Amino acid sequence: MRSDLIDEYAHQPNPSRQKIDSPTQSNRVIVIAGPTATGKTRLSLELARILGGEIISADSVQVYRGMDIGTAKAAPEERMEIPHHLIDVCDLSESFNVVQFYERATEICREVQSRGHIPIVVGGTGFYLHALLYGPPQGPPASQEVRAKLEEDLEKYGVEPLYEKLCNLDPDYGSTINQRDRHKIIRALEIMTLTGKRVSDFPKNSIPNRPKDFDFRCWFIYFPKEILFSRIEMRCDEMMSQGFIEEVEELLDRGLQENLSASQAIGYRQCIEFLSSPKSDEDWEHFVWEFKKASRRYAKRQFTWFRREPLFRWVDLDIHGYQKALEMILQDYESRY
Repeated sequence: MRSDLIDEYAHQPNPSRQKIDSPTQSNRVIVIAGPTATGKTRLSLELARILGGEIISADSVQVYRGMDIGTAKAAPEERMEIPHHLIDVCDLSESFNVVQFYERATEICREVQSRGHIPIVVGGTGFYLHALLYGPPQGPPASQEVRAKLEEDLEKYGVEPLYEKLCNLDPDYGSTINQRDRHKIIRALEIMTLTGKRVSDFPKNSIPNRPKDFDFRCWFIYFPKEILFSRIEMRCDEMMSQGFIEEVEELLDRGLQENLSASQAIGYRQCIEFLSSPKSDEDWEHFVWEFKKASRRYAKRQFTWFRREPLFRWVDLDIHGYQKALEMILQDYESRY
């Protein structure tokens, strides 16, 4: 696509509120995924300005009010300029799960399209995006208590013992997944703990469960890991300078630790441990190191997750840059197919 198409959009009157006219585009939903610190927010805002879009967050922690700095929410002025959804929809005393996300995100997509605008789903929570594309998972809703205990066991003992336990309980399902797939192992053990049934006893989701009224256009933007990890460490430092520790202190007063899902979020968990320590220089250095290490590990898991998602087209921002990525997404959106 020529970059002058971007100029063509930009010179339309009120481009951020243009109506969708083409019937081939009326059901399209743009999905922007990628590891942390790749610039998903930057790209999505520019797309929304050009196309007349509204942004739907697919981040499992941005739903909570007050968890702002550590989740890198879009700035308030950006949210005033472009409508954002599924940000700040819960208090810490409330829970939020993937089924709720699926129901609310699909409803919002339809509402946005009914206004003649374009839904732009943005986030790095692979489990949420998979549910949006294929339907919510089978089995019971997630339990914060059970999930927290399993994740604690995972950190303490590693993935191999949990996979072995899964295979002992449900060898049929265990044989169908990768022995390093942390998410599926934890979810399977969670289901069996909550229901007393084997995962293989539940009906399986499949491609036909995908919502029929949406045409998802999915993109995974990224930097090579050596560049990405440097960006992640810089972002962690910026969060600290922006008042991340003060944010966590305030959230603790509002009950952060009672919400097992929110309190285990990357950065928040490490900060809670620091605040409960003597806060020596050594404690500070340990906190910063663990924060950055956990963020890097999360980015690795995001790469692994999205490699298994066939609908996503990958764009290396080190090669193409944001401008070219923007052009590629616009060209695909404008295509007749």
